[in-house]
Amino acid sequence: MTPRAPYPTDLSDERWELIGPTLENWRAARHRRALDIAPPALHDLREIFNALLYLDRTGAQWRYLPHDFPPWQTVYGYFALWQTDGVIDRLHGLLHRLAREADGRDAQPSAGAIDTQSVKTSANVPLSGQGTDVGKRIVGRKRGAITDTTGLLLALFVLAADASDSAIGLHLLDTAHARFPRLRTLWADSAFRTTCIEHAARLGIAVEVVQRAPGSRGFAPLPRRWTIERTFGWLMMFRRLARDYETLPARSAALIQLRMIDLMARRLTGESTPSWRGT
Repeated sequence: MTPRAPYPTDLSDERWELIGPTLENWRAARHRRALDIAPPALHDLREIFNALLYLDRTGAQWRYLPHDFPPWQTVYGYFALWQTDGVIDRLHGLLHRLAREADGRDAQPSAGAIDTQSVKTSANVPLSGQGTDVGKRIVGRKRGAITDTTGLLLALFVLAADASDSAIGLHLLDTAHARFPRLRTLWADSAFRTTCIEHAARLGIAVEVVQRAPGSRGFAPLPRRWTIERTFGWLMMFRRLARDYETLPARSAALIQLRMIDLMARRLTGESTPSWRGT
């Protein structure tokens, strides 16, 4: 088969060396269990991952993936399996550890920030899977996240936008505490007062509320909290994440993790993440 022309989102050889072994080990394990999946020679895992990065970055629909990728049904099928089998989550965790260690930090973070982001949903998202964020006047879904002090994800939760920040915070705190027992300090806004602060204290985590200066107007980066706001900005650079198109919230979360996987792999290989200018 004639090699196709590369896309800006394609994995470099160096990034594939970081990502490939996890995917190849997963497929080998499934074959050992004799599950019904295409044989290794039929579909190139690197091309499937390239297709997912292309979709995530450009905002293309599944059925509109370019024909020089594997069939969209195959790409989505592998994506769904990687999400349900926890492959994307494991890959994200591996690169997070490597990225922190490469930055001279402990693999287990001790501090971070917690916040939420509401985004609109598309028409194909079931009504039962979306809601209205009255404060932001957005009908859609809400992304709750905890990041470390470098902006990398520690915990993620996607659900209807009418969910309260406190309810999301409780889930995020439990997830982050289980995965990162060294976590001791989180910075948050006033939406996480009382219930979350009390629950965090029982887990040995101090939640400090960072508020805007009285009388301030417009955008202003807040101490400590600005790192998670930057993370949400990183997500919005991938057009598929600017609006939620996925029927299942878990698939939405997996696409967010793919964006962070791409970012961390680029950090580890010294490759830049190009903006839309010139691409």
